[in-house]
Amino acid sequence: MNELDWVILLFTLGFIVFYGTWKTRKQADLNSYLRGGQEANWATVGLSVMATQASAITFLSTPGQAFESGMGFLQFYLGLPLALVILSVTIIPIFYRLNVYTAYEYLEERFDLRMRLLTAFLFLLQRGLAAGITIYAPAIVLSTVLGWNLNTMNILIGLLVIIYTVSGGTKAVSLTQKWQMSIIMGGMFYAFYMIVDYLSPHVSFFEAIELAGVHGKMEIINWDFDFNERYTIWSGLTGGLFLALSYFGTDQSQVQRYISGSSLRESRMGLMFNAILKIPMQFFILLTGVMVFVFYQYFERPIHFNQNVVELISESDRASDGEDLVYKFNGIQEEKHLMMQQGIASNEDGLRELEKQQTAVSDEYAALAKEVDPAVETKDSDYVFIRWVLDNLPNGAIGLLLAVILSAAMSSTAGELNALASTTMNDFVKRLRSDQTEREGDVRTSKLLTVGWGLMAIVFALAAQLVDNLIELVNILGSLFYGTILGIFISAFYLKYIKGIQVFIAALLAEAVVLVMFFTTDIGFLWYNAIGCGIVIIFASILTLLRSSKP
Repeated sequence: MNELDWVILLFTLGFIVFYGTWKTRKQADLNSYLRGGQEANWATVGLSVMATQASAITFLSTPGQAFESGMGFLQFYLGLPLALVILSVTIIPIFYRLNVYTAYEYLEERFDLRMRLLTAFLFLLQRGLAAGITIYAPAIVLSTVLGWNLNTMNILIGLLVIIYTVSGGTKAVSLTQKWQMSIIMGGMFYAFYMIVDYLSPHVSFFEAIELAGVHGKMEIINWDFDFNERYTIWSGLTGGLFLALSYFGTDQSQVQRYISGSSLRESRMGLMFNAILKIPMQFFILLTGVMVFVFYQYFERPIHFNQNVVELISESDRASDGEDLVYKFNGIQEEKHLMMQQGIASNEDGLRELEKQQTAVSDEYAALAKEVDPAVETKDSDYVFIRWVLDNLPNGAIGLLLAVILSAAMSSTAGELNALASTTMNDFVKRLRSDQTEREGDVRTSKLLTVGWGLMAIVFALAAQLVDNLIELVNILGSLFYGTILGIFISAFYLKYIKGIQVFIAALLAEAVVLVMFFTTDIGFLWYNAIGCGIVIIFASILTLLRSSKP
């Protein structure tokens, strides 16, 4: 990075924080602070919903996921459009009719206070942890590639988000997310253009897709019905549907985005905007990762994308072993170049074999790093895209792409903090005090709660440990709780014969079963959404029937 990169990065982030703080600095009551005065149009709602879901993890980990495993992750989103249509038709009208601040207010009216508090607690637990991850994900990668202190980066991202979220509440989050999504998608399109441009002397775009297909990167649909397979069309259409229903229908970080719409029509249009564009957006981000893979078939590829791992080995007493592996790795790369010059179609098997050999050498290198330092994290898929950016984009563009990653971190974290504060304020503070009417100091209390959750998210980020792939971590964490929460809401909305005590017992049982299965089986995490939801509905129904059969 040079001075131009720093200017672009700091100007972009500074503008977002200043704009959000200045435009929304006067929020006099809870309706303005927690629901933005319900003034948002469909475009603001749609972009805000998209930005809340599209965290920095999306733009760091998704290209790395595609680089490593191909386009199959897209199946995760196949149930999303149907889920948004179902929500627009059935659930959003109920939220508008009841004029709720949080999704969980309805549960008290339908069941009792106990169900409202349990569901709100499950949301706070899951989303509170996830807020820390959305800070930690970009912080650990950026601190590594830029040489910054990880703790400092965690604190910096957290504090930037707290400033404008506390100042303007929901309206600040929605307004800034419009700018953030513009920056994010502009940066990603530019990166994609540059990859194709670099490849153009060697291979056309369609030939690059063909080469990716040779290596199995373009296999989007997996028809195998295997519960242990993480991404299949069946897990996407079932588990993905249940996850999307729960996330968009019961997670306050999303509900708060669309109940701020100026009307039911604007909110519905905002969700339909996401139903139409979400899968194409994820397809594009995954395709960017696949094109990075093709790029490294023609250009020098690092043996490990985390530069810290390379430096660890080169500065150790095993440096000569590392150099031998690098020499072997680069030799295989040269063989691939020669084979591709002879023709891709006539050498498909050979190219696949060389790629397998090169991956094996890279794995040996990672194992060597573990021998040097057992505590080092050697999984490098989250570093693939940012490494490509730093090594190949011109100055100025690097600052823009770093601004993309930090903007995504800020947008999703802001939405989460706003929702956490709203849920705490409405479902616990206001509900559990003797006087539930709005008080003069409620906005100030909500701001203090936002600060508190922001500081808590920073603490979680400081305590986090890197896992195999950050985008999977967030979705796994959601899947452990969303199924139970969705089962509660489906019982509330559609199964009128079920009462509060039955759902309460069934929800506790479902959550216990899901957690036990997670720690003791290898079932793909998307299935936990359907399993948790199904257990709540089935056991609540059984308990209701048993109770009604008693004389």
